Amino acid sequence: MSEMDLGITKKLEPILEEVRSMVRDEILPLDEEFLSEVDKGDRWTYTPRQTEIMEGLKAKAQEMSLWNFWLTASDRGYGLTTVEYAYLAEEMGKAHIGAEVFNCSAPDTGNMEVLERYCSDAQKDRWLTPLLAGKIRSAYLMTEPDVASSDATNVSMRCERDGDDYVLNGEKWWSSGAGDPRCQIYIVMVKTGDDDAPKHQRHSMILVPADTPGIEKLRAMQVYGHDDAPHGHLHIRFNDVRVPAENLILGEGRGFEIAQGRLGPGRIHHCMRAIGQAEKALEMMCQRSLRREAFGKPLAKLGANYDIIAECRMDIEMARLLCLKAAWMMDKGDARAAAPWISQIKVVAPQVALKVTDEAVQMFGGQGVSQDTPLARSWTGLRTLRLADGPDAVHRMQVARTELRKYTQERV
Repeated sequence: MSEMDLGITKKLEPILEEVRSMVRDEILPLDEEFLSEVDKGDRWTYTPRQTEIMEGLKAKAQEMSLWNFWLTASDRGYGLTTVEYAYLAEEMGKAHIGAEVFNCSAPDTGNMEVLERYCSDAQKDRWLTPLLAGKIRSAYLMTEPDVASSDATNVSMRCERDGDDYVLNGEKWWSSGAGDPRCQIYIVMVKTGDDDAPKHQRHSMILVPADTPGIEKLRAMQVYGHDDAPHGHLHIRFNDVRVPAENLILGEGRGFEIAQGRLGPGRIHHCMRAIGQAEKALEMMCQRSLRREAFGKPLAKLGANYDIIAECRMDIEMARLLCLKAAWMMDKGDARAAAPWISQIKVVAPQVALKVTDEAVQMFGGQGVSQDTPLARSWTGLRTLRLADGPDAVHRMQVARTELRKYTQERV
């Protein structure tokens, strides 16, 4: 095995410091103001102030060449490895709007991966170019309300050839980003093959412009009572939606191949940002424990708070190392070998970040569950992440199967 270097490289050092400074000094101070604008007027449009904040920050990031870090192994990207990007994504995760400022937010990064790796030059010109420039947003539509989509072979939305078009009928939900008024393109997982075809060759992916006739936005899904406007996670119905046949990516039956190329990077990016959220929660917890007094002592000296703070620090350090190991495995270029490591961190990072955030909530008491700190919002997002891109149980199953194969030649 080649030498494993998980450290901060000389190339990364100045970039990391610039990103860290921008997140701390410019993005975090505007985070809550940006979010407070959601309730002013139509929740599904951007207010002038939101636009001013976001576009101003993005323009500065572009001027400083702090842009599109996530795209590795591509001439269009920044030239970083996945390990190097992990450190940057952690910093971005500390602010709600952090990732978008640097054009590194989901689901766009995963969708741009698909466009970059699998799509035609014409498709890249139409969709990838404006996405890389941060001019539009996108959504990825995979899960469905009536089937267990954690087993993606269950995806049932029909996509049938009719002359020079494909016609789509069915429903998708948890379509993250589809509520954004800037969202102009969906990448949709559909069923094109019959049930007698091999189960991993029945599905395809297709590009569907968001303004195509027949698309009906039924509702915004709520996460613990919050609709995440204006980003949103929409429930969408397709009623005889007709798109040109050339919008199919790679060809019929290639959906799973594309999905694995997309979901691997997307999963680890989520984990990187989750570690950043954990770091932010621990920082808030420590500051609170030293400033707040009860029963004549700082909170840090009450109960088991020393142990809690210590355990949080150790858990974060272990999770970060596992995330970096998974990133290093990805950089080696063997997606199959990297997959179980991505599954490991996909289980560990959200759980660790959720635990640390929950302990921070506890330290803040009633304020911790209120709108006066970002902790409650962070908690709901992290709890959702234990389901997004595959629930814990599915990833544990993949890790266990990989482990058991070391001891048997049989399929397990």
